[in-house]
Amino acid sequence: MDVNGVGWIAAIIIGGFAGWMAEQFMKSNMGMFMNIILGIIGAIVLNAILAFANMGFTGWLAYLVIGFIGACILIAVGRAVRR
Repeated sequence: MDVNGVGWIAAIIIGGFAGWMAEQFMKSNMGMFMNIILGIIGAIVLNAILAFANMGFTGWLAYLVIGFIGACILIAVGRAVRR
């Protein structure tokens, strides 16, 4: 069972790193657990959007980039909802 060619444990590690990078880039202050959640959910959501558009990517680097972009989008949406 894997996520985009990446195993579940690697997805958690890469998702955490992607969430942390998004936190630094977006200048938000969240904990490590939330970074992992944002990175993984961001990657899943953006992968679903890209799959719907017939664009699929696999591998660690693609998962990291997609997780980063997805987490940034989730942070931006969260900020917009709070306002």
